Amino acid sequence: MKRYRQINALPKGAKPSEMLRRLLAARATAEWRENRGLHSSRPLSASRIHLVHRVLSSALSYAYKTRKIGHDPSKHVEPPRVSRPKPLVWTAERVERWRRTGHVPGPVMVWTPQQAGEFLDFCEESGERLYPLFHLTMTRGLRRGDGRRMEWPDLDLEAGTLSVVELADGSGPKTEAGVRTIDLDDENVRLLKAWRARQGRERLKAGEAWVASESVFTRRNGEPLREEFASQRFEVLVRRAGLPPIRFHDLRHCAATFGLAAGTDMKVISATLGHARHSFTADTYASVVPELAKAAAEATVAIIPRRSRNTGG
Repeated sequence: MKRYRQINALPKGAKPSEMLRRLLAARATAEWRENRGLHSSRPLSASRIHLVHRVLSSALSYAYKTRKIGHDPSKHVEPPRVSRPKPLVWTAERVERWRRTGHVPGPVMVWTPQQAGEFLDFCEESGERLYPLFHLTMTRGLRRGDGRRMEWPDLDLEAGTLSVVELADGSGPKTEAGVRTIDLDDENVRLLKAWRARQGRERLKAGEAWVASESVFTRRNGEPLREEFASQRFEVLVRRAGLPPIRFHDLRHCAATFGLAAGTDMKVISATLGHARHSFTADTYASVVPELAKAAAEATVAIIPRRSRNTGG
C-alpha cells in the first residue's frame, strides 16, 4: 500500500518520492515511442494503479494456485481509493461564469443538447474532416479507444450495427461488457457511408504512399488515426466554436445523458455504453439528468428578451 501511495497523484506542492522519481525516469526513456502515455511526467492515477494491481493480483494468484510461490502478497495490499467525479452540465450560470473568469467547475463536464448541436453544426458547416467520428462518439457513447480501433469489418452499414470487439493484439474494451453490438441511427449510417467514400478518394490520391489497413478512421495517407490526435483536434474545434470546454472523452457522457433525458431505458443506455453493471450507469448519471432539465429551462427563459435584463434593473 505504501508503494502505491508513493506513485499516486501528489498533493499540490508535495515533492515526489524516490519511487515516483524512478518511475518517471523509466517512462521518459521507454523505447515504445508509439505509446506517448509512457512519457507522461504525471504520477499514476488511482484508476491506473487499480488496473495494474488487477493484472499483478491475477498473475500472483495463478502462481500461488500452481505452487510457483508460497504465498500471494497481493492479498495483503489495498490499492488507493478511486474517486470518480460525477459529470456536471454546462448550465447558463456556469457558462456565464466561465466566460468571465475561465472557471471550469469540474473535471467531467457535459454539454446541453443545444451546445452539442452548435458543435455539430460548426463541424458540418466548416467541412471538418473528422465530423463523422465526433458525431458517432457523441450520439452512440463510444470510448476514445473504440473509435480508434474500429475496423470496417466491425461495421454492417446495411443492418445499421457496429460491433465493438477485441483486436488480435489483445487491445480492446476493458471488460467483457465492453464487447458489444451498437445499433446505428440513419444519420450515423449516412455519415459513415460518406466517410468510406471519402477514404476511397484519399486512397486513390495517395497512390503508392497509401498505408493499407482495415481501420475506419485514418489519416489522409491511410495510417490509423492516433487517439491523441482526435482529442487534440476536438479541443481546437471547441475553442473555434466558442463553446465551453469539454474533453473528447466527455462526448461519451453527453451521449448517455442525452439518451436518459430523452427517456431511453437505463438498461439500454448501460448496454450501449458497455458498462458491466446497470447500477454503475445509474449512479454516474442519475444526478446529471435533472441538471440537464434545469439547463434546458434556463436556455428557454434566456432567449426571451426582457427590458429588465437589458437594463440591469
